[in-house]
Amino acid sequence: MPNDDAVFKALGDRSRRTLLDLLHEENGQTLGQLCARLDMTRQSVTQHLGLLEDANLISTVRRGREKLHFINPVPLHEIYTRWVRKFETERLDASRDLRSWS
Repeated sequence: MPNDDAVFKALGDRSRRTLLDLLHEENGQTLGQLCARLDMTRQSVTQHLGLLEDANLISTVRRGREKLHFINPVPLHEIYTRWVRKFETERLDASRDLRSWS
């Protein structure tokens, strides 16, 4: 099981969520490709990627001189399973139904 604290810390920052969104759109991007789409210094992007990698939310593969970044959805799925899915049952449906009657 991943370190939930590291995953939540990584997800708690908008810039890191943006990086995950960019990798979801196009997996396997280089640092340069990611930097080109963000208004951040290369050093900042590298630090954010490091935290995402520490939380196991991304993995990297070297291709020659390039380092490709890939999203790892497993920790997100584990967070979803533990913290979200169990609340998506009848209580949420009932809550939604109550709001629709209002």
